[in-house]
Amino acid sequence: MEELKTKGQDLLQNILVWLQDVVLTYDSLFQLGAVFILLLLSSGIVFWLKPAMKKLFGERQTFRKLEVLYINPMYLPVIWLILLEMADTVMQLQEFPTGIMRIAISLLSAWIVIRLATNLIKTREIARLVRVLVWVLVALNVVGWLDPGMELLDKARFKIGEYEVSVLGMITGVLTLLVLVWVGNLLAGLMESWLKKVPTVTPSARVLLSKLSRIVLVVVAFLIALSSVGIDLTAFAVLGGAIGVGVGFGLQKVVSNFISGVILLLDRSIKPGDVIEVSGTYGRIDKLAARYTSVIARDGREFLVPNEDMITQPVINWTYTNKEVRRHLPVGISYGSDVDRAIEILIEAADETPRVLATPAPRVLIKGFGDSSIDLELRAWIADSEQGVSNVASEVYYLIWKKFQEDDSVEMPFPQRDVHIVSDVRMKEIEGPAES
Repeated sequence: MEELKTKGQDLLQNILVWLQDVVLTYDSLFQLGAVFILLLLSSGIVFWLKPAMKKLFGERQTFRKLEVLYINPMYLPVIWLILLEMADTVMQLQEFPTGIMRIAISLLSAWIVIRLATNLIKTREIARLVRVLVWVLVALNVVGWLDPGMELLDKARFKIGEYEVSVLGMITGVLTLLVLVWVGNLLAGLMESWLKKVPTVTPSARVLLSKLSRIVLVVVAFLIALSSVGIDLTAFAVLGGAIGVGVGFGLQKVVSNFISGVILLLDRSIKPGDVIEVSGTYGRIDKLAARYTSVIARDGREFLVPNEDMITQPVINWTYTNKEVRRHLPVGISYGSDVDRAIEILIEAADETPRVLATPAPRVLIKGFGDSSIDLELRAWIADSEQGVSNVASEVYYLIWKKFQEDDSVEMPFPQRDVHIVSDVRMKEIEGPAES
């Protein structure tokens, strides 16, 4: 602890000496003022340049794609760097000290390179964190404080159980974990893209392999990060049991949904692209995630159904074995209608509907005799249930209605009641015996 205190005091003393000898001098303050003035000048140039560039290249699709990610963030630092380089050249020709100017140029150049490189990271928060950390390391190295700072962090140690860990080791482990997780996600994404191009891999197997590869890569990244800190991985053999018990109680639903998702992928009862109906939700499966199944309804709504419900609840898979689905359309006609002609009309309406299949051919059955109608049922097959099943029924019903209106031999049923009126004489004859 005493050694750590001494190292900290020495580093602080070096910083104060550097500030006094390098920064707080007339030449350095003049250079700092020049750097600030050039920053203001760069801002003015950017304010004029942005509209001009958009007017010149704004209609091009390539420019629009690059504008947000690469061009807009680079206007100010690039122009500022150019002005600093010009000022540095002029000051060197005048034999004026340029130490602070060179530091500013180095830091700004590093920021531009880091900014462009971190654009490859899709997650904005992680990209911003990596950008700041790398630039701070570069800045410390430029001013000569990196090695003393790392030595100080290495001296700062604390104990975790039987293991002694330094602050430098913890920072290294966290940075290693972040980098490896990012690389793992990148590799998993590349693998997923490759699997999509392999025609022999089923959608269920593709999702399962993508999940497993992502999990394995994250676990490997975590273990490597722990190893870089200096923690013996064998200690987690005992800790793993305790973690398992905690997960079993605290994350029971989460684990249940995850295991259910794996089971669904293995037994292939549902897969991306299937049209299903579960708990009153009808739609097409968009993806199978670790915790839920995404079902997109016909109206555009996306339902996130827990994977556990896909196993414990009854699920209607309209496209499980094949995509052909039979629709049952009940139709009633009056008792005075020509039944044979009505059956012909129903089959004609089905044949004229584009989405109804010709094979198997539509059929009409007499299902029963109601109070005021003969109950018929049209059975027609479709092969694109993902396009909806109610809309095709609506098309068939509309054609049936039009054909019924054009044909006098078929009538639509409506409730009928016979009312018998009894005369007063008859009523007295009925009521007479009752009164006597």
